[in-house]
Amino acid sequence: MEAPQQRDPRHLSDPRSGRRYPLDPLRWRGDDGTPLLVSPARGLAPADIETADRSLWRYRAALPALHTAQTGPGTSGPPARAAQPAVRPVSLGEGCTPLLRWTWGGVEVGFKLEWFNPSGSFKDRGSSVMISALAAQGVGEVLEDSSGNGGSSVAAYCAAAGVDATILVPEHTSPAKTLQATAYGARVTPIPGDRDATAAAALRRAEHTVYASHNWHPYFLEGTKTLAYEIWEDLGFRAPDAVVTVAGAGSTVLGCDLGFGELLDAGQIAARPRLLVAQPANCAPLHAAFHAGRDTPVPGGWQPTLAEGTAIKEPIRLPEVLAAVRRSGGSTAAIPEADIASAVRRLAATGLYAEPTSATAAAAVEVFAARGQLRPGGTTVVILTGSALKAPTAMATLVEGAP
Repeated sequence: MEAPQQRDPRHLSDPRSGRRYPLDPLRWRGDDGTPLLVSPARGLAPADIETADRSLWRYRAALPALHTAQTGPGTSGPPARAAQPAVRPVSLGEGCTPLLRWTWGGVEVGFKLEWFNPSGSFKDRGSSVMISALAAQGVGEVLEDSSGNGGSSVAAYCAAAGVDATILVPEHTSPAKTLQATAYGARVTPIPGDRDATAAAALRRAEHTVYASHNWHPYFLEGTKTLAYEIWEDLGFRAPDAVVTVAGAGSTVLGCDLGFGELLDAGQIAARPRLLVAQPANCAPLHAAFHAGRDTPVPGGWQPTLAEGTAIKEPIRLPEVLAAVRRSGGSTAAIPEADIASAVRRLAATGLYAEPTSATAAAAVEVFAARGQLRPGGTTVVILTGSALKAPTAMATLVEGAP
């Protein structure tokens, strides 16, 4: 039997008020309803990587320690079942995804192919760390809300951990994504209305069960920050000049901010990469607020988009995402639907089968290059977040309707 791990000296923090809370996987928000972060880890050096582990847990020295804890004052949600002995991480081999050298629109890039994760999207990084922490507390049932990829990912890791999962999804979610979550054994419940209506329904239910939200839970971002560590390792232990990613709630943006920030503080990199963030023009609240110079939502009259995974009108962590972009010297772009569709087809024509949400990042490369934000000779990583196998209906429309 493994020896119990020592208590982690880190804590949960509210970036808006500065308030601190003990490190507790059962707490997913502050007492005043604001989102939380795990305090920064000591950044890794190359020697700290557990190279024998072919998963994101090779960076476990930068992740919160997994340990059991009795439910006590200050936790959020109902009590978990009785605490269990210390457990190993719940891992399906997530992480260690390819970084493919490519030329796109005349720009030399590295495509980070996150659909090589077990459930087909980058969400597995966050799910592995979040579900590992909850399973270590003896949690037996969780609630999640998702437009698709997050729900199927949480369902996969709950299946691996023996944890029951209820996934709330917008009623028009891609059938392939709900089928995947159902196949893992989750109870999938469609909610009338859009993505925000589903989130509201989840918040109401979260009073009565453990909320394993990929948008709210601070441990989820600890998983997505391994993208930064992995890109650093992929590039021979240096940071790229820029990272281009798509954003809905912004977990890839925040993960890169956290991970590269820890590496910077540890002296392992000289500067943060510029975070260049794409959103569909039909639903671009982060872009609108960024270019308005605000930290609060800007009314936009948002419409449905091919990039369903980004269709979040009021991102929970909007101020934090904008701060991350500004801190990096980055920017945002709003991509028209026609350009997203074109990027899907162009990627597929070169052998890369990316869902529309993922292809939005590729479509933005030429926008940022035209602005001079991707510099000649620089190193650019483009995160392709999910597989087009997740979106067969949209892909059929795009491929069969192609001129």
